[in-house]
Amino acid sequence: MTKPPLEAGPNSPAPRRWVLIAIILVCCGIEFILMAADHGVLPYKHLRGLAYQNGGFWTGLLHDWKPNFTAQPATMFFTYSFLHAGFLHLTMNMMTLWSLGVGIIERVGPLKFTAVYLASLLGGAVAFGALSSALAPMVGASGALFGLVGAWLVWEARERYQDGVSLTPILRPIVLLILLNFILWWATSGRLAWETHLGGAVFGALAGIFIRPKSTEPSAPNER
Repeated sequence: MTKPPLEAGPNSPAPRRWVLIAIILVCCGIEFILMAADHGVLPYKHLRGLAYQNGGFWTGLLHDWKPNFTAQPATMFFTYSFLHAGFLHLTMNMMTLWSLGVGIIERVGPLKFTAVYLASLLGGAVAFGALSSALAPMVGASGALFGLVGAWLVWEARERYQDGVSLTPILRPIVLLILLNFILWWATSGRLAWETHLGGAVFGALAGIFIRPKSTEPSAPNER
């Protein structure tokens, strides 16, 4: 008879999503604390400003600005992704992260997901630092999110190529993402960090080239 799948264990969905849940909890926890300070629930009215000053990505720190602490020019390449510009920004990013992250973890596992995520948020920071001259800090996880999309598209393109199927459908989400960035850039009066999105997508795609998903072929059922 066929052996039913286990509800829990190292290969069940919940344990494999631990890194995704951890990222979301950290991002939400930080933003909720900052919101509490903003609304006077916590007696630290300037807490958000301090968080941005010390954790946001400042292009000036790559030039002649003086950092608040010695390691800040290096740590900001990662800490910026855990800060957000308010509840709406957080909600949009976390919902997108969950939607993308679950599928990618199922495809490559939690460790490879983490590698793609870290490469993408790093790439977003590198591109922003290289292409932007903004005086304001850059915050948010969207660079990493675009990197997850970039990796996914690479995997889809590879599979379609191996199967001898047209690659045209891969071009559609790319065009849509470009249009979405343009619309958001216009809607935010140029405050959208499109450089971060571009860098995240490129680094995520590069990570997708070197990180291969596990076989999608169905395994034979256990019988007895």
